[in-house]
Amino acid sequence: MSERPTIRVLIVDDHAMLRRGLGFFLKGFDDLELVGEAGSAKEAIELCAEAEPDVVLMDMVLPGKDGAEATRIIRERRPDTQILALTSFQEEDLIERALQAGAIGYLLKSVGADELAEAIRGAHAGESTLSAEASEALIRATRERANEPDYSLTERELEVLSLMVDGLSNADIAERLVISVNTVKFHVSSILSKMGVDSRTEAVSLAWQENLFPQ
Repeated sequence: MSERPTIRVLIVDDHAMLRRGLGFFLKGFDDLELVGEAGSAKEAIELCAEAEPDVVLMDMVLPGKDGAEATRIIRERRPDTQILALTSFQEEDLIERALQAGAIGYLLKSVGADELAEAIRGAHAGESTLSAEASEALIRATRERANEPDYSLTERELEVLSLMVDGLSNADIAERLVISVNTVKFHVSSILSKMGVDSRTEAVSLAWQENLFPQ
């Protein structure tokens, strides 16, 4: 049976006691080697260049740049280094930002020692590990987005709708957009159809409710 390769690990957390605890935890596994500790994103980025870790245990809330930004920069500079988010926070946007930045996994600090060790080994092998809480948060966010209305209004239709909300008549809209009144009528009809309403008043009311105005 072949020995496991030694995995070089960098710990990033702004709490010294937690870094010390994680460092002690790593000593319990022959194949995990602590190569550095950082208390901020800036230190983490600098240490990665010096220590060349295989896996970084990255807290998401740090002084200065946050963990997601640090993850993005490290992954850009050292694509062979894997980032494993290890944090107390399970907000959906934070999880998504971490994964979008290049983190291979997302775990909560309440994770057990053996599970964390396996996650580190998995990250080194290119395998993703998500806590149950992170998985549930991502599923919940995906479902919420799926339930958001998509009326597929074109850019021009959004312009017309915005002017309808401002109370302009078809003639006023035609003058404002330098198009014919018949073209405006066509756009209004298309807007009502796509939004599933029968009148301009209903379209305007729904536009307010769904915040459909062009940015």
